[in-house]
Amino acid sequence: MKVFEYFEQICKIPHCSFETDELREYLTQFAKKHKFEVATDEFGNIHAIKGEPKICLQAHYDMVCVGLAPNLELVNDGEFLSAKGSSLGSDNGIGVAIIMEMMSKFDNLEVLITNNEEVGLLGANGFNGTLKSKNILNLDSEDENGVFIGCASGVSIFASINLSKNEQICQVYEVEVSGLQGGHSGIEIIKNIPNAIKILAKFLAQNGCELVSLRGGERNNSIPVNAKAVVAGVNLSSNEMVKVKSLGEQKVKTLANSKQILAFINAFSQGVRSYDESVGVVLDSINLSIIKQDNDALEIEFFARSMSDEGREELKFQTLNLASLAGFKVRFEEETQAWKPVVSEFAKDILGEMKKINKDAKMVAVHAGLECGVLINRAKNSLQACSIGPNIYSPHSINEKCEIKSVEKISKVVENILKKYS
Repeated sequence: MKVFEYFEQICKIPHCSFETDELREYLTQFAKKHKFEVATDEFGNIHAIKGEPKICLQAHYDMVCVGLAPNLELVNDGEFLSAKGSSLGSDNGIGVAIIMEMMSKFDNLEVLITNNEEVGLLGANGFNGTLKSKNILNLDSEDENGVFIGCASGVSIFASINLSKNEQICQVYEVEVSGLQGGHSGIEIIKNIPNAIKILAKFLAQNGCELVSLRGGERNNSIPVNAKAVVAGVNLSSNEMVKVKSLGEQKVKTLANSKQILAFINAFSQGVRSYDESVGVVLDSINLSIIKQDNDALEIEFFARSMSDEGREELKFQTLNLASLAGFKVRFEEETQAWKPVVSEFAKDILGEMKKINKDAKMVAVHAGLECGVLINRAKNSLQACSIGPNIYSPHSINEKCEIKSVEKISKVVENILKKYS
């Protein structure tokens, strides 16, 4: 089994989102070496076809870089793969590695390896090629018990406010929250993982601080690990979550609208908004992802998810109104539709193969975005699709790990399905 050899090679090539050129070239040459007809597009998608395929294997090749990434030092403890001090990129490097092994074994196969999935499904949304196969097997799921036949819609929400400033001489502090657990803002939002930006904003408001600068967060689909502010304040001291460093008395320009900025952040309800107990899935959630500031404006980025398009619209409406009360202007970008679950014959075949090696396998939906959902909606449901993947824990964080035996199971399922459809 060469999946782990391929994954190790992938890990040697930097491939953070928006920095994927080297890995794209490597994967393109790999496909050509194995006699695939290969096309790449302006979005960095790799579309490869060999023979007369009935299945398209699909994954993405960018990763969320947290900690020391993209400098990955793999750790194999015999049970799990992880990376020392960084995210691992098993989301979705393991899926790509499985595809590579199948490309080396099968003569009738279609492959779509997309780019920049982790920053708004940009590759899948931009792909305008034509799939030859009518069945898509996505390998970007993270639970070996699931055959995923539906996923959440999503939208990036940007709230910005113009800054007015007051120059004053005062005691200045650097206040920081860092090194939190982090995690995926979709599949792990149910865990109530602490959000560094929310923790920092609460501390600053409770201590009557005036902002000089504020920034935080790493990726729009990750729960923030770090946040930092420079503030004017009085007698600030550290606690177990917040580190305070005195910068002494200085002349600084504080933000005149500090109170309304902090009030907006603190009034915002982070996490799960609604949950369906009957099927055990989050219906609606929203993550406060990133804060950026320049000389003239401050911008807050959120990522909202819903298992329905109606739920997504409600999250947009709620956030717009709360932001407006605080004087922020709002825009929406990178919007995707929900993939409504359909039990197709293809999904039944996948479930049958999964149950041969995992009796607990079942059809489910996931509170996250899957690219096959984008492709299905674009094709107006003329395609059949489902998604599977090995057990991956704490993706998008320095605690990310991938279960080795689970990768072996999923690889065998993929191989057996391709044999059946050859």
